[in-house]
Amino acid sequence: MTLDATRPLVSFRNVSKRFPGARALADVSFDVRRGSCHALCGENGAGKSTLAKLLAGIEERDGGHILVDGVVVNFDGPRDALAAGIGMVHQELAFCDNLSVAENLCLGNLPSRATFVRHADMERRARDMLAAIEAPIDVRRLVGELTVAEQQMVQIAAAVGGGARVIIFDEPTSSLSQHEAEHFYELLARLRARDVTCIYVSHRMPEIFRLCDTITVLRDGRHVATSPTSETDEATLVHRMIGRRIEEYLPHDGGHATGGELLRVTGLASPRKFADISFSIHAGEIVGIAGLVGAGRTDIAHALFGLDKEARGRVEVAGIPLSLRSPAEAMRAGVGFVPEDRKRHGLVLGMTALENVTLTTLPAIARAGWLPTGSERALAADAFARLRVQTPDLAAVTAGLSGGNQQKLVLAKWLAARCRVLILDEPTRGVDVGAKSEIHALIGKLAAEGTGVLLISSELPELVALSTRILVLRDGRLVGELPRASADQESLLRLMAGLDPGGPRLRA
Repeated sequence: MTLDATRPLVSFRNVSKRFPGARALADVSFDVRRGSCHALCGENGAGKSTLAKLLAGIEERDGGHILVDGVVVNFDGPRDALAAGIGMVHQELAFCDNLSVAENLCLGNLPSRATFVRHADMERRARDMLAAIEAPIDVRRLVGELTVAEQQMVQIAAAVGGGARVIIFDEPTSSLSQHEAEHFYELLARLRARDVTCIYVSHRMPEIFRLCDTITVLRDGRHVATSPTSETDEATLVHRMIGRRIEEYLPHDGGHATGGELLRVTGLASPRKFADISFSIHAGEIVGIAGLVGAGRTDIAHALFGLDKEARGRVEVAGIPLSLRSPAEAMRAGVGFVPEDRKRHGLVLGMTALENVTLTTLPAIARAGWLPTGSERALAADAFARLRVQTPDLAAVTAGLSGGNQQKLVLAKWLAARCRVLILDEPTRGVDVGAKSEIHALIGKLAAEGTGVLLISSELPELVALSTRILVLRDGRLVGELPRASADQESLLRLMAGLDPGGPRLRA
């Protein structure tokens, strides 16, 4: 049978979904063309991930229909969806970390004889699945030992090996370095060459315009527009996503030193991670740290916050030595830390939004061992208002909030603590353009109020736009420092990669 290339492969017709206390989707309708890379855009909470989960069989819709090849489908779970050719690569990777790559890939259908698993057959099947996407990963390694990029490749191999002709990618590059992202882009091109249809959920404008041929925008659970990428520009896309115009969502006026020295780091080192790190931060400064993955950026942040027991060196906060023994000591000295993985290290997902925000301030507001409810709520309400955290109420469970609002909660926690020095590790990872703009504005405001900020980011435009000056790391050592006036992506990339500053221009 010859397939009709003009007929949509996937169609949504008046799809609706409600969760307790919230409407996630309302009468969403649009088509996904066969063989296309179709972007799904919108702010956090717009309904993108919910729609993706409906198609992947993870959630059940409340109304409307989903059609695949013109046929209405009703999936009882992800296995049913994969059997129909629908696979999903999740932003939050879910594996059995203590099992091997082969065991994870074959977990739903282990080759066995009687009651015994045929390990040779299992490993051969896993190797074939990885070979199909040209991912050279040892199938005997534990998944917990893999990098995030490697785990993502395993997840893609599972979808392709399961026969998926539609793959949903939910923020696939949010945890990848630029080099890893380029490898992923190449893989996506190979999948499309094999006529795999891709539904691409992302907040990153450059990759949307680079990879996708069609863009659908959702806002507040409703369909706003579907149009060819060639007929859409960035300003129009932002306006559709957030319902208002943001002429520039990266500020142009970087912070500048307005006060005394708040943080001095001298000879900081940790075995096998980094060595001889020295720098300072003044009140009102935003000092950026740039470097490739593995250069030691996050390791330095962990050491400063007391999370690395092997770290050695001299660190002073406002002239007072910090022993690097524990996070509690760092917090008492006025140091706060927003980690790159908000779900694992920044929040307690089972707690309410109110409880998460006041975690860092409990000793300060407690009275004789009791927690005054009024003081706690007032503190949280103030932080929520400053960050425009969108929750049904302060008692909302954190796990049910959108990624952008969860990230705002992590920042709100340290706002409430009134830190003198704030370490930010990938503060806008996985958030939409509107939330990113608000977080950028908050960082600038904190600096203007006299906070010293250490900003770690993989997004070079973010570093260039926000930082007073930028420190560059390579292989665990500081290799350069650029003032904001002379910092650009080209210069940073050359220092990060160890290239000759006067060499030919890098390929865009």
